[in-house]
Amino acid sequence: MNIIANETVLYKSPSPSDIFCYSPSLTVLPSGRILASFDIGGKGVLNLPGPKTEHGDFGASNQGKIFSSDDNGETWQHLTNIAMYHARLFTDDDKVYFIGHDRGITISVSNDEGKTWSSIKELDNSALWHQAPCAYHKENGYIYLTMEKSTGDSWPDVAPVVLCGKLGTDLTDRKNWTFSNEFFYPEKQPTTLGIPFFNRGLLTPDKKDVRFCGAPCFLESHVVKIHDKTHILYEENTLHIFMRQHSGLTNIAAIGKCHINKDGSMDFGMIHSPAGTQMLHIPFPGGQMKFDICYDEISKYYWLICSQTTDSMKRPECLPDDRFGLPDNERHRLVLYFSKNMFDWCFAGVIAIGKTAKQSRHYASMVIKDNDILILSRSGDENALSAHNGNMITLHRVADFRNLIY
Repeated sequence: MNIIANETVLYKSPSPSDIFCYSPSLTVLPSGRILASFDIGGKGVLNLPGPKTEHGDFGASNQGKIFSSDDNGETWQHLTNIAMYHARLFTDDDKVYFIGHDRGITISVSNDEGKTWSSIKELDNSALWHQAPCAYHKENGYIYLTMEKSTGDSWPDVAPVVLCGKLGTDLTDRKNWTFSNEFFYPEKQPTTLGIPFFNRGLLTPDKKDVRFCGAPCFLESHVVKIHDKTHILYEENTLHIFMRQHSGLTNIAAIGKCHINKDGSMDFGMIHSPAGTQMLHIPFPGGQMKFDICYDEISKYYWLICSQTTDSMKRPECLPDDRFGLPDNERHRLVLYFSKNMFDWCFAGVIAIGKTAKQSRHYASMVIKDNDILILSRSGDENALSAHNGNMITLHRVADFRNLIY
């Protein structure tokens, strides 16, 4: 086993039994300063000082945290707490934005490299929104990202929506954003892949360790530009949306496309193959869990970090106690891939492996900084409550990552 990244701990929960670490995000500012964000959730957050969300995980509140580094990620300083969760950072010249949710979509901006932040503005409160720090795309003076609207009472039950923001304007103002239509998961999707793999509901009702399967759905969606005009799926003025596929199976993702019309409106819908067949499910390493994608302008390759599974065919009732959720929900192995076309992926190496299945390394976000990839991960040690509810945020560096291409 060859670990290609080093690891340092950026943050540890003060109370691993009821304060958990979620939603890491990274961005690099024009000055070279790196900003890192994440949120903490769980009932213990209610006892902490500082701003907290009104809504949050487990029916409690969450608290967003933002850190900075001015020495290429060697040391980190805590800048602020903010009442937002599942949020991501992005830049617009000398501004940096933080967009997430607190039931509605919320956003804040900093004009001084993250030292201070504006009051939180709400972009939409028409529904319960969801998302994770996922890939966005900037093009022709606009930024495109996704948020996901809740459509039901059971997890995940969301429909992604593409948001287009006009760069150079005040993006805390709703009028500077355009929303696409919602992309709903088909109620009936013909497939020979075995989706759904499990019945919806409790899979181990007679066991103390209850395992639940939600309905097949996509979530945690990424906006990706296919640059190669010879690519079979290339279309002018079109972005592709790659999504985690919750199905009970591993290494399958979902895909859609968003066409940008001349008037700025957007049509988000299904892809069809050259044969005319609907194309929703695609082979994709780690597509069963939240992954992250980054396009490198220098190498012209897409880079992917994802969770690697090793034992997804074990019957749910036979899973060991330290395995969280369904058999496909293995969360302690984080790996790196590269691809020319978002379909054919080459294995680059192992980023991190937790010592046990409970000691997760997952739900990571990444950013390219000069010749390195920096990766921020939801993580846990032996004190973590579970693989899902970890107690650490860890930073991983893949040095000279382009040398991994073969």
